[in-house]
Amino acid sequence: MPNIAHPTGQDWGVVNVGRASSGRVAVPKTAAGITLAKATGAITTERRFGAGANASAHSGAGINARKIEESDELKHDKVDKSLSKAIMQARTAKKMTQKELATAMNEKPQVVAEYESGKAIPNGAIIAKMERVLKCKLPRPGKKPAGPKPSAAATAAKTGTVRGGPPKRR
Repeated sequence: MPNIAHPTGQDWGVVNVGRASSGRVAVPKTAAGITLAKATGAITTERRFGAGANASAHSGAGINARKIEESDELKHDKVDKSLSKAIMQARTAKKMTQKELATAMNEKPQVVAEYESGKAIPNGAIIAKMERVLKCKLPRPGKKPAGPKPSAAATAAKTGTVRGGPPKRR
């Protein structure tokens, strides 16, 4: 048998995986430790201007919210009390529940409940479905008057223009 040399020992070195204790700087964890480190010069701090706040995204939000609160134009029209009362009376006259009326109309029961409570936004198609199922005429919500329009002659006199396009060539 031939004589073969086998390695007798391992040539492994020590390896630290993760946190290595050598060359690590101790970071103070308390406020007193931080102020002490600042005083000794071990830690330097920098003041960041505008850090943590995106001023461009939030600068006009307060102004827009104030405009929405001040204007009354953004309020939705609600169902008139006369319409909600008429729906209730017609439904009870037919001896129907809100759920039965809603299924006959192919709508959700919440829609009928909102119309009867006066919280819904009026929709002509839904009112027409109710009229068809209840077989009666319901009061429709009227349009709000926009005010009298000035006549064409009055606007022409005010602006100094004459209707009919550009002046004639001579």
